[in-house]
Order: sequence, then structure tokens, then C-alpha cells
Amino acid sequence: MTAGPGGAPTPGSALDAYLGSFAEPVGYLNFGSYGPPSRDVVATMGQLAAAASAGVPSTGLHAEDERALAAVSRLTGLDRGGIALTSSTSLGLMQIAFGLPRGEVVVSSAEFPSNLYAWWRSEEAGLTTVRPLPPVTGEPLAPVTPERVADAVGRDTVAVAVSAVDFRTGTVADLVGLREAVGDRLLVVDGIQGFGVVDADWSLADALVVGGQKWLRAGWGTGFVGLSPRALDRLRPLLGGWTGVEGASRYDGVPHAPLPGAQRLSVTNGSPFASGALATALEQLESVGVGAVASLVADTAGDLIDRLTAAGVAVLSPTDRERRAGLVVAGVAPGEAPAVGARLDAAGVTATVHGPDRVRFSVHATTTPAALDAALSVLGGRR
Repeated sequence: MTAGPGGAPTPGSALDAYLGSFAEPVGYLNFGSYGPPSRDVVATMGQLAAAASAGVPSTGLHAEDERALAAVSRLTGLDRGGIALTSSTSLGLMQIAFGLPRGEVVVSSAEFPSNLYAWWRSEEAGLTTVRPLPPVTGEPLAPVTPERVADAVGRDTVAVAVSAVDFRTGTVADLVGLREAVGDRLLVVDGIQGFGVVDADWSLADALVVGGQKWLRAGWGTGFVGLSPRALDRLRPLLGGWTGVEGASRYDGVPHAPLPGAQRLSVTNGSPFASGALATALEQLESVGVGAVASLVADTAGDLIDRLTAAGVAVLSPTDRERRAGLVVAGVAPGEAPAVGARLDAAGVTATVHGPDRVRFSVHATTTPAALDAALSVLGGRR
């Protein structure tokens, strides 16, 4: 690593170190499903497992929790007291859904299932009412816009749930406009398809829920929930457990008061291995900056879009740089997607087949031109 003035690493050398820490296959284009962790993340998990095997006290291992929480706070701009760790986006959304004040939740039926089942289960428990966002005629995958939300919310609406990046289309949500449309209601953002590769103002969300296994490349079992002061004031820890209360180790057989911050959502002690993995992944991201990673992702996605278009392949995701993230969706003839997916797999390209006529590619900062070459060798020759 080269050094700049005063011995500090130059931005280029930090980026080289970041990119060089990953080892996924050349044709890996599936970060929207799972992002292979870096060597540093794997080493962290191994070191913590070895320490646990050697009998290091659990209090020492759980110091990783605070390391992860601090990194989340720095990268989100949210107050440390408003952040709690979680094992998945699904669990985090469940905590929010069951803690809401009674009322109506507006959510698009085109959301990823984790951002639907949480609200459905809360409704089944008699806690909230789900109001599907009215569809756009002829456009089943129309993006969730501020205008649609403003028309849908009403007197009984307590929250609006949306994804920062749509998992099917790759469309980036207008968080600024949505914040205005939602008003004083809670804006719940599923950030898993954007956090780390979209340079956004995450403080616009009242509840930001992110799993770390995709774009953050922290592995399964990692994630966080970030809450605004407004959310902390309104959410009840209905699914909170013994680690989310005052005096958790005072075993007196009576319920204790919830903790004042987001930690009230804690169910039990989490895995220090997961905390360490998340912390390492976030610190690696910090070492280069979200802006640098987002720029590389945007450039590579743009290159893939241009090459698909030149090959006569329909691009079904947004093409404008401001409206897209790392997901690029290629359209194929109806019924052909499974066969195209099989040919991609045979060519060493990992992607996601969505339905009969769509193949979703997802690029990261580490994606090389060779990966795009491999994808186009299949799609470019398709007629």
C-alpha cells in the first residue's frame, strides 16, 4: 500500500486494498442475492471462533457488538442509541411491524416477501391493518413514488413501508420525496438492496432495516435496525426479550422496563461472530467510502446496460444513473429465462432468473469486464 503525505494511505491504495480483499469467481453477478464476504471478514470470524474455542469470556467476544454498532452509526448518520443489531432484514421488519401503534400500514404488493409477511403477520395478530398501495393500471411493477404514496395515505395510516431499491426492477426510491409524502407517519425502509452501494441520506427513514449478507458482504446472520427519535417514541418492544430491558441480569421473576433506545428490540444475545463480521465489512466500506463504491457500481452497471442494448437485449431496469443501483434486469422471450439461466451457469456466470422472461444481474465494485464478457457471450448471441 502506498502512502500519501504524513504516511496516510492514498485513496487509490485504500481502494486497491479493498478490491483485493475479495475472491469471488470472475463471473459472479449475483450480489442482489448474496455477496461473498471478503478475506478480512472470513478471517475475523475465524479469529473469533478460535478465541471462543480457547475459552475467552463471552463479555470479551461481545465487544464486537459495540464495534459493529459504532460503524453502523457512522455510516448511517443515525444516533448510536437508535441502532440495534439483528440477524436479518426479515427479523428486523417483524420487530417494527409488531411494535407499531395500531393503525394502517401502506405497502406495495410488489415488495419482496420479507417486506410483506411482517405486515401480514402483524395484521393477523390484530395489531395493524395492511393497505396495499393501489396499483398502476397496466404496470404491475410500477415504482413506489411519492405521488402514489401521497394519494394512498390517510387519517389512519401510521406507517409506509418501502424498499430503498426494488429487488425486481432495480429502481432506486426517492427517499426525499417519500419523506415529504409520508409526513409525520413512520417511513420504514428496507435497505438491503441499496445500503453500501447507494450514496443516500439514510436519516430520512424512521426505521432502516438492513441485512448484511448481500451488498455489505458481511455474511448471513448479520444486519441492523436504525430508528429515528420519532420511531423510538412510538414503537413498542412487543417482540423484545430479556436482553432488551433494564437490569437484564437481575433474575427476579418480574418484567423489567424496556431499555430507552433501539436495544429494547433485542430478543437475546446475538452472535459475536456475526457482529465481528458485520463490523469488519462496514469498516472496509468506510476505508474507501460509500461514494467510491457507489461510483464503481454505477459505472459497471452502465457498461452492462450499454452492452446489452448494443446486443439488442431489452433492459427492463432503469437506465438513468440517478434511478438505478447495482441491479440490471435483462428481458428475454417469454418462457426462455430458465434456459438462458442454465446457459449462463454453464458459462460460469451466476445470476438470478426472475420469472419466465427476466434475468437479473447484480454488479459490485469488484465486478470486472471479464464478467460482463461472459454474460454477453450468452445473451449477446441470443436471437
